Amino acid sequence: MIKGLGGSGSRPAAMDTLIGRQTEIVGDVRFSGGLHVDGRIKGNVQSSGDKSTTLSLSETGAIEGDVRVANVVVNGRIAGEVRASERLTLGAKARIVGDVRYRVLQMEAGALVNGQLIYEGNEVMSAITHVKGEGGREDGKSSAGHGSLSKAA
Repeated sequence: MIKGLGGSGSRPAAMDTLIGRQTEIVGDVRFSGGLHVDGRIKGNVQSSGDKSTTLSLSETGAIEGDVRVANVVVNGRIAGEVRASERLTLGAKARIVGDVRYRVLQMEAGALVNGQLIYEGNEVMSAITHVKGEGGREDGKSSAGHGSLSKAA
């Protein structure tokens, strides 16, 4: 189970606001600090520009709308685009229908995303492509059965 946002040595995020299991909010939600959702939000969820803002969505929580928060921990359901400018953590019961934009992604086995995963960090990404092997086969394998990989420039 995911206990906090960071790896070893980091503290769990403080949650300032709780949306209870029996609560449904219709409309957009803006917050600062920490927001924990056990209920349902039908609207967009956006935090202040602070890098420490955190949204935590429990197994019973659901959001129908776009999410734009620095740190997002998901164990529930989101139908909409998710944009985590710092860190996105998907628990085993996370279900997202929509594109996911992230800088750092942690995903447990069982989490499901039906959409594109789009990296938005500073590191330059390059494609990995196959190179013709020694045997000249186009599938990248040599006649001896060994192929090689190289990064595209």
